[in-house]
This record gives sequence, structure tokens and C-alpha cells, in this order.
Amino acid sequence: MTPSRRFNENWLPTFFDDFFDNNWMVRSKATAPAMNVIENENDYKVEIAAPGMTKDDFNIHLDEDNNLVISMEKKQENKEEDKKHHGRYLRCEFSYAKFQQTLLLPDNVNKDKINASVEHGVLNIVLPKLTPEEKVKTTRMIEIK
Repeated sequence: MTPSRRFNENWLPTFFDDFFDNNWMVRSKATAPAMNVIENENDYKVEIAAPGMTKDDFNIHLDEDNNLVISMEKKQENKEEDKKHHGRYLRCEFSYAKFQQTLLLPDNVNKDKINASVEHGVLNIVLPKLTPEEKVKTTRMIEIK
């Protein structure tokens, strides 16, 4: 490998590592939260890791195709000022996170009874399955004219 080729491939990470003290990569990485989907006899459960989030940070709805759309948005800003220098930021930290996931729901989900809660940093969504009686109610005869 020639020195110029090595420089061209590696200069950006090296420059930013030196300039930002090797921490810029950690601050800039964005990943989707971890998700578990569990099925049992009566329902499906969706668990999404959401540390520091509250119920107000989430929006859950069914779209026009009856898919479950889960979105999250969190904005946070912390300001610290030195008392000697009123009005001038000496340190300002903020973060922003946004996530959206669309789940195709199985046909046997009772869409009218879906519920969600946030507990201990986890968004829990329960997707109840249709009972045999409810399955019969969802079918109907079409009159032929």
C-alpha cells in the first residue's frame, strides 16, 4: 500500500479522532432501539428498549393498511452557565433521537383492543388475538344484486 493511498482512505477518521478526542464517533452513532416480539396463546407482545423515554415521547397508530406504526422522538437540552459570565454558554449539551418502525400485523390481531404502556425504560405493546367468536363476527356475507 502506498502512503498516499493510505492517507486517502484514512484521513477523515484520523482527523476527527484527533480533533474531537476520539469521542465523536460515539456521539454521532444512531441505532434503532432493540425490539422483542413474543407470541403466546392469547396475544403478541412487542417490547422496545426505551431508556429515559416517557409515554409522551411515543406515537402509536394504525395506518391506512392496518399496519402498526410506532414512532418515538426525544429532544433534550441541558445548559450549564458559569456564574461569572451571565448569558454566555460555557457548556451546552443536547441530544435528539427519532425512531419509526412499521409492523405488519397478523390477520388474527384484534385491532380494537391493542394497548401500550411504558415501564422501567421499556415500551410494551400488547396485540390481543381474536377469539373464535370475534373471528366469526369479522366475516360477513356479501349480498349479490
